[in-house]
Amino acid sequence: MRTVHFEHRDHWRNKVYPSPFHSRQKELNVLRTWSRWYDYLSVPAYFDATLEYFAARNACAVFDLTPMTKHVISGPDALPFLNRLVTRDVAKIKPGRVGYCVWCTDEGQVIDDGTIFHLEPGRYRLCSQEHQIDWLMINANGFDVDIVEDTHDVAGLALQGPTACATLKRMGLAGIENLTPFGLAHFDFSGTQLMVSRTGYTGDLGYELWIDPDHAELLWDRLFEAGELHNIRPMGSDALDMTRIEAGFILAGVDFMPAMHTVRPTHTRSPLELGLSWLVDFNKPLFNGRRALLEEKARGSRYRFVKLDIEGNKPANNAYVFDRREKNIGWITSAMWSPSAKKNIALATLDMPHGKIGDEVLVEIYYQRELKWSRVMANARVVKDPFWDPPRRRLTPPADF
Repeated sequence: MRTVHFEHRDHWRNKVYPSPFHSRQKELNVLRTWSRWYDYLSVPAYFDATLEYFAARNACAVFDLTPMTKHVISGPDALPFLNRLVTRDVAKIKPGRVGYCVWCTDEGQVIDDGTIFHLEPGRYRLCSQEHQIDWLMINANGFDVDIVEDTHDVAGLALQGPTACATLKRMGLAGIENLTPFGLAHFDFSGTQLMVSRTGYTGDLGYELWIDPDHAELLWDRLFEAGELHNIRPMGSDALDMTRIEAGFILAGVDFMPAMHTVRPTHTRSPLELGLSWLVDFNKPLFNGRRALLEEKARGSRYRFVKLDIEGNKPANNAYVFDRREKNIGWITSAMWSPSAKKNIALATLDMPHGKIGDEVLVEIYYQRELKWSRVMANARVVKDPFWDPPRRRLTPPADF
């Protein structure tokens, strides 16, 4: 009989804890505002969200990833377990590589999205926004795997922007310029190991740095020292949200509701309804939700997730979307005026069959000026590509900006 090993480290905690980088964050947090990201204090904005956004787009910015939920999955059945769990073929994520993924209920509804780090043969780390230990344990039945939640044992920083690689080279990470997108590299760092992945949530050139919490402050100091001439700045979650909207990246709880959190089952979404059909590999013999997703593919989906280019400069936050006859066909999930694309942009959920590339729709926008509310029906067009996708994101080696 196969066995399942599980370990959690301080998983059930009620207090809010400072990040291993908190002492450095506190010094730079001019606004003195804090938010909660599960067990940790997090920073919405250090000095100005818009200026922090521009640092990520024109120089490099640092975001604290430590609160992200992390699980190490290892053992003889680690690969078949993950292949049963997620919709993509994990066998294609080779050692030293990272892969984006989603996992679903038996009804084919998305529980969460995240990344799988193939640390070494038979050993993976799954990173996600939501806590997943219960779902992992349910699905581990019958597999010989070890599951360890190591959220609090790994400190993480995202370094994002055009001068990110130049900063890491100045910090002494030899050969970092040769790391390809979604690749992993390891470096000696003051008696410990620093893992660097060429990943991020900004749609730009970027890296994520992972280290043990005891060396977190030293990593922060050396990173900011190396990046001083490259205009390095800290970045809060508000600026990060701006960059991910431009990149067309979805956010759980905003662009879709995790299946385990909804009261009404009709409020969930499948990967096909989120534009993630490329993450669903029906050539795999079995994975959670496969039968339901095959049925959905045959009959058609309920919704289509789209990107909208909207006229004007009034962000369409929480707006309804209408067809040309002014019939309600959907709603905006994320919206902003994009300083880089110089466009009024949004992500939206539309009822099928609406939302084909090139479709023209109307967006009902309400905005307030001097206590007066105004309403505008703005023309919008469904577009295919992200609003921000610079060549440097994929260039190897990156240029020294």
